[in-house]
Amino acid sequence: MQRICTTLANANYDIELVGRKKKTSIPLENKIYVQKRLNCFFQKGKFFYIEHNIRLFFYLIFKNIDVISSVDLDTIFACTIVSKIRSKKLVFDAHEYFTEVPEVTNRKSIKKIWEIVAKLCIPKTDAAYTVGESLAEIFAEKYHKKFEVIRNVPPLSNLQIIKSSNEKFILYQGDLNEGRGLEQMIEAMQQIDAEFCIAGNGLQLEKFKHLAIKFHVTEKVKFLGYINPDELKKLTVKATIGINILENKGLSYYYSLANKFFDYMHAEVPQICAPFPEYEKINKQFQIALPCECIVSKIADTINALLNDSIIYKKLQSQCLKAKETFNWEIEEKILLKIYADVCK
Repeated sequence: MQRICTTLANANYDIELVGRKKKTSIPLENKIYVQKRLNCFFQKGKFFYIEHNIRLFFYLIFKNIDVISSVDLDTIFACTIVSKIRSKKLVFDAHEYFTEVPEVTNRKSIKKIWEIVAKLCIPKTDAAYTVGESLAEIFAEKYHKKFEVIRNVPPLSNLQIIKSSNEKFILYQGDLNEGRGLEQMIEAMQQIDAEFCIAGNGLQLEKFKHLAIKFHVTEKVKFLGYINPDELKKLTVKATIGINILENKGLSYYYSLANKFFDYMHAEVPQICAPFPEYEKINKQFQIALPCECIVSKIADTINALLNDSIIYKKLQSQCLKAKETFNWEIEEKILLKIYADVCK
């Protein structure tokens, strides 16, 4: 969202990014756009989503706005109602296949509610985009709405990349949620001679800490907590291997194209990656990753192969250098700007 808002603000749009305040939220940093956090009494579950949409509705109904951009299904209901009442343009930004995330797809009644919300609201949008070609095709067929593709890729950076041959560590960055391969990765660390750094927070944090104790790898597994984007970028370029493995727990994961995939690419960090369609498509074009199923033995074998084979490692690293010239924000932002130029005509 920071990349999107910064691009639009630099193009002379007046931008306000509205989120919600958590108990664990860190202070907001100064940006060239306005930022607002809504306070919610409920922090999770159905009452949170109801409260959040009510608060969002009353916040937006009185705002001086021309276009509302809804990010994922959990904000689209309030945004749709406001856009219709006030005759404002509505853009939908689908970061994931919301009804197919593990927390939703296994709960039939909850999934049904979100599917109804999607079918009611998405066709009413004035423009829509998502993170990958597979999801764009699925959404277009399902909701009879054209979806553009804007990948969550970093901008080309002038940050000097210096790799240390002495400092070897494996990095995972992102939310600590179900299905991200972290259980299997922590167990696999019994067979891997390197440190594993986990940068992020999430619902499963305490569970993963207990697993590190259970498998006697607490000296190898480091929980770094939340790291701000600028510091995370500096950490990522120092990593030896990036982790982007997923369990096949729903179509959202299967058709995902995670930010970390591109973050490792731009940091010229070879990665082990889920053998899912969007990753395989890019990996056929530029071999920047070794595909790996979310199985403990295969994770250990793949990482050890990458740690010990300098020829394969250097090949993946050199492909990262080429790949980021094709997959970068300077290219993707042109699509974003065209979408908003068309909506604002």
